[in-house]
Amino acid sequence: MSENQIDRNFPIGGPILEVNNISLSFGGVKAITDTSFDVLTHEIRAIIGPNGAGKSSMLNCINGIYKPQEGSVVYHGETLSKITPNIAAQKGISRTFQNLALFKRMSALDNILVGRKLHSKANFIDIAFQLPKAKREETENRQKCEEIISFLEIDEIKNTPVGKLPYGLQKRVELGRALAAEPEVLLLDEPMAGMNVEEKREMCRFILEVNDNYGTTIVLIEHDMGVVMDISDRVVVLDYGKVIGDGTPDEVRSNQTVIDAYLGVAHG
Repeated sequence: MSENQIDRNFPIGGPILEVNNISLSFGGVKAITDTSFDVLTHEIRAIIGPNGAGKSSMLNCINGIYKPQEGSVVYHGETLSKITPNIAAQKGISRTFQNLALFKRMSALDNILVGRKLHSKANFIDIAFQLPKAKREETENRQKCEEIISFLEIDEIKNTPVGKLPYGLQKRVELGRALAAEPEVLLLDEPMAGMNVEEKREMCRFILEVNDNYGTTIVLIEHDMGVVMDISDRVVVLDYGKVIGDGTPDEVRSNQTVIDAYLGVAHG
């Protein structure tokens, strides 16, 4: 078990998210085949596997980018049958991507403010005439984003255009934007891809603190096995779109099928 299970502020609970027998194909090519696993409340759940194993496709099914041909995603006991990314976000499922999806000419603060869109209730008239509701909302949203900026330790670059920031800081801004939506479940697609050792260490720290301080449930795709084994509570392993292992980091590490298909080959 990982160190973050010691003295945690939010104990792990029952399932918050269930993936039931998901199958997804593109033009006859199977990306995911009859895959099932669950995610427990407040845990850090890792999804690992070789390139092309279906990991990102699985996150896309969970937050409504893809609609699987078979199976279901259940969130808080509710089957998400007509889910879209916007509906998923409204329900409390937020997402980051492999490739940065930031507005490069906007400042770090403005990018994070975009994540508050779901919490904005003021209409066009309120905003155009700067009525009290719009002003109050703007103040609240900015305060929330300032808190996130302080938490992520990026105060010094909050007014800098994102395109001028180093890659590691851009990834931190993207995490901030996802947090601005106040998600219950945070889907992180390779949050440490392209980072150096120090940047990875910092991102690990923030992920653990998000999980422990906010109580956010995290589903994490990551190729760095050291990171996965250090911060995850449980790990599910995909290979060619199928589950070949599921358990604690220690259980997965000693699973011979996983070793043969993945750990012992590409990541020995």
